Amino acid sequence: MLDIRFIRENPDLVKENAKNKGYDVNIDELLRQDEIRRRLLSQADTLREKRNTISSQLKGGRPSDDLIAEATSIKDELATVEMSLRAVDDTFTVLIKQVPNVATSDVPVGASEDENVISKVVGEPTKFEFTPKNHAEIAEAKGWIDKERAAKVAGSRFAYVKGDLVRLQWAMMQWAMNQLCDELVLKAIIEKAGLEVSSKPFIPVLPPSMIKTELYDAMDRLEPRDDRYKIEGEELWLQGSAEHVLGSMHADEIFNHDDLPVRYVGYATSFRKEAGTYGKDMEGIIRMHQFDKMEMESLASPDRSLDEHLLMVAVQEYLMSSLGLPYRVVMKCTADIGKPNARGVDIDVWLPGQDKYRETHTADYMTDYQARRLKTRYRGKDGVELIHTNDATVLSQRPLIAIIENYQTAEGDVRVPEVLRPYLGGREII
Repeated sequence: MLDIRFIRENPDLVKENAKNKGYDVNIDELLRQDEIRRRLLSQADTLREKRNTISSQLKGGRPSDDLIAEATSIKDELATVEMSLRAVDDTFTVLIKQVPNVATSDVPVGASEDENVISKVVGEPTKFEFTPKNHAEIAEAKGWIDKERAAKVAGSRFAYVKGDLVRLQWAMMQWAMNQLCDELVLKAIIEKAGLEVSSKPFIPVLPPSMIKTELYDAMDRLEPRDDRYKIEGEELWLQGSAEHVLGSMHADEIFNHDDLPVRYVGYATSFRKEAGTYGKDMEGIIRMHQFDKMEMESLASPDRSLDEHLLMVAVQEYLMSSLGLPYRVVMKCTADIGKPNARGVDIDVWLPGQDKYRETHTADYMTDYQARRLKTRYRGKDGVELIHTNDATVLSQRPLIAIIENYQTAEGDVRVPEVLRPYLGGREII
């Protein structure tokens, strides 16, 4: 969440930002509750001091009736103030949690994703001498996807992924993991992007598949709850992406400045209900309740965090270019970046079977918005400060879809991208 001091000092900016992001937040009421809360806190502190003073006097021999009466009065008054404070604090917390993070100055203002800005296009849409098929047609003909049996076992929007497609997915993920854990590769990416950041490799992680309600909420990724899977009878949820459990793993911890940035690359099978999307993308494996995804997470000092965000975008571009996939980079507008984000960038890949670009990657820059409630900090020159968080997609099953469609042959086979061939025993076609 935002720092209340920042909101006090910049109420008009916070109001305008919330409006641009599409959030109806009552900043005036928040500040009113904040003022009441501060006044009650002051009253409670004063009463506690009086209580402590009288308590010390009560210990020194037989107290007077007046002193006992005063002690009782202070106790009752403090109880009343603390009860009022709890009620006000609950209202204050609800209101401040509704306030979205402030977008950086370069984020385009827009009311929907239609106003996102394409900042770069890399590669030409793949051309064929035949009519290209979509990934579902190719995969089902090959026996790589079985949604009918998955529906029998688990319901709609699940699939059995089988055969060579499984091997191709693991090849893609293993290759990507190796790239992010190789300092020489990162140095080359950093140099090409013109960044001045550490070349420290990412630490590979296999994270938990579940997350507690408190931490999911602190990450500000729990909502919309209708899109999440809750474990019945417990305050546990299936995570919706690896960064949800990577970004929260250092809650209530303090790093040394020299340890930053801390970078993780995590692989997880993730779960989303895809509420409200029925009828959309029903073919193939584009929009599933269960999907495999590899994510980057970075914890950095405030002076380096934006460059960490730019590094993650550069890594995403490197991966797509290395796979030989046509793509475009999209600067997301205020209405599309999300509540905890200060900045967001998407990468869309060309899908010839659909004759359009589709999103495969997102890079999210959160500043200290998540860390404030997680209480993840570091020791800086000016004392203990909040860290900044970043997360970004490495690869999911969507680039796998893009490989199927962009590398298809007239015979219905799929050529293997050159960088993945060593991970498939040198095979060129599947």
